[in-house]
Amino acid sequence: WRIKSRLLGPGFSVFGGGDWHNRRQAWEGAPGLNNYIDQLLHNNTSNTSPTTNHTIANMAEILLGITGKDFTIIAASKAAMRGATILKTTDDKTRALNKHTLLAFSGEAGDTVQFAEYIQRNAQLYSMRNESDLSPSALAHFVRGELATSLRSRKPYNVNLLMGGVDPITGKPSLYWLDYLASLAEVPYAAHGYAQYYCLSILDKHHHPDITLHQGIKILTMCIDELKRRLPLDFKGMVVKAVKADGIVDIEFDDDKVVKCA
Repeated sequence: WRIKSRLLGPGFSVFGGGDWHNRRQAWEGAPGLNNYIDQLLHNNTSNTSPTTNHTIANMAEILLGITGKDFTIIAASKAAMRGATILKTTDDKTRALNKHTLLAFSGEAGDTVQFAEYIQRNAQLYSMRNESDLSPSALAHFVRGELATSLRSRKPYNVNLLMGGVDPITGKPSLYWLDYLASLAEVPYAAHGYAQYYCLSILDKHHHPDITLHQGIKILTMCIDELKRRLPLDFKGMVVKAVKADGIVDIEFDDDKVVKCA
C-alpha cells in the first residue's frame, strides 16, 4: 500500500489526512488502475519478461541465409528442442510460400508452425485468386504486417523468421530478416539463434554479391563447422534449400562431418 500510494500521488496517500474509509473506497473503485500498478510492481521485481525468457530458450534453434548472384540459400537446424531436451531430430523448419519464396522459422514451438502455415496458406490463396504469385518483397511486408498486428494483441507470436526468394520478373535474389518484434530488414546474409554470434563474422569476411551456388555452399559449410566447433550442443545437422529462378531445390548436406576443436 505504501508503494501504491506513492505511485498514485499525494491525493491517494494512505497515511495522509482525511477519511480512511473514503480513500479505501476510491482505491477499490479503480480496479483497472489497481491492476496496472500491480503489473508495474511485478515487472520491476522480475529480471526478464516472459518474451525475453522464451527468446533465450530458443537460441539453440539455428537459421542461416545467404544470397548470391542468382540464388538464395536457407539453412535450418534439424533438432526440435524444448529446453535441453531434443524432441525430434528430423524437423524441417521451412515452408515454401510459392515457387520462388521460402520461409524459415524458429521460436516457440506452437507459434512457429501455426504462424508459418497461416502465412503459407494466405500466400497460396492469393496465388489461386489472382493467378499470379506475390514477389518475395510483397510477402515479406505482408508477414511483417501480420507480426506487427500480433505484437499488439494479448498473445503475440514468438517467432523469428528468415525469408528468401528470387523475383520471378527481375531474377534478383533477396533475403529478409524478421524477428518477433516485427522488425524487417533486407540483408545479403542473415542468422538467427546462436549462429548470430559465431557466423556473422565469417559471412562478413567471405560473402560478396556475385558468389556462385557452389561458393555459397562452401561458405555455409564454414559456418556450420564453426558452430560444431564452438557450441556445446548437438543441433542434429541442417536442412539446406536453395531458391533459384526455376524454383526451390533441396541441397544434400554432409551432417556427419566431424569437426575437431581448435
